[in-house]
Amino acid sequence: MAATPHSPPESPDAVAGALRDAAYLADDSTALIAFLAQRLGKPVLVEGPAGVGKTELAKALSRSTGRELVRLQCYEGLDEAKALYEWNYRKQLLQIQATATARESGGDPVGVGEIFTEEFLLERPLMKAIASPDPVVLLIDEIDKTDQEFEAMLLELLSDFQITIPEMGQIGATTHPIVILTSNNSRELTEALKRRCLYLWLDYPSREREIEIIRLHAPEIDESLAGRLVDVVDMVRELDLKKPPSIAEAIDWARTLILMGAADIDEKTFRESLSIIIKHRTDLDLVAEKIVPRLGGSGSSANGNGSANGTG
Repeated sequence: MAATPHSPPESPDAVAGALRDAAYLADDSTALIAFLAQRLGKPVLVEGPAGVGKTELAKALSRSTGRELVRLQCYEGLDEAKALYEWNYRKQLLQIQATATARESGGDPVGVGEIFTEEFLLERPLMKAIASPDPVVLLIDEIDKTDQEFEAMLLELLSDFQITIPEMGQIGATTHPIVILTSNNSRELTEALKRRCLYLWLDYPSREREIEIIRLHAPEIDESLAGRLVDVVDMVRELDLKKPPSIAEAIDWARTLILMGAADIDEKTFRESLSIIIKHRTDLDLVAEKIVPRLGGSGSSANGNGSANGTG
């Protein structure tokens, strides 16, 4: 982790520099939103296709600011007990039994009402972020996998950085977390949630930026091979796949090619290492059918025209 958490950044350029030092290349819009999140104290909703660097942005903010990363991984059926808090019923029951025993023996029993205190709370990620004495980065990952009822539960936290526990009242944050919500855009989120957030759309990066990202994470790769890799990945992403290659998988492929001692991506190299970027059998067949004929025996014929726009 980076050094201790520091004061809010002075400019978007300062944020971009800090993120780069944390191995994340942010374009101007990403750096601006990350800057505003820290200066305005507002949550950020980051949407875009899977694998474009949404989750990695939160991790990079954690590294660059020296804050602990608190992550809530969303899924269908996620509820308050798993996301926010729940009572330690076993411990409460033991306390009640101890109280009853004390009463029977004529001792000084603890009131039953005292089982609803912090001592009996089991913190889940959202409460952990609110209750932390040190500033954290709170990542609410893939919020689109939850339902509207869960979104409604988040509104108090996103608006006021506090939560309400019926038995205890309101608990406010002692320090403001940097809150990042990510969505793969699988469903439309509520307007109530969006109003409380800054908004950032991330897409696959341009050819030049993805080459830069590849070389940042795999510095041993030759520049021409990095360009060839990005062109081939771009061709693959143009196909109708169940899961197009992510930026992270492109980085893994670059590292694989280095370990293979590959100087180019010819048909043999491509077939041998294809599973690094393609993870579904039907996708493997489609990519082999559509891309292999375009590779030829050397790298001179592949040209990834129409590289994706956006940021990494």
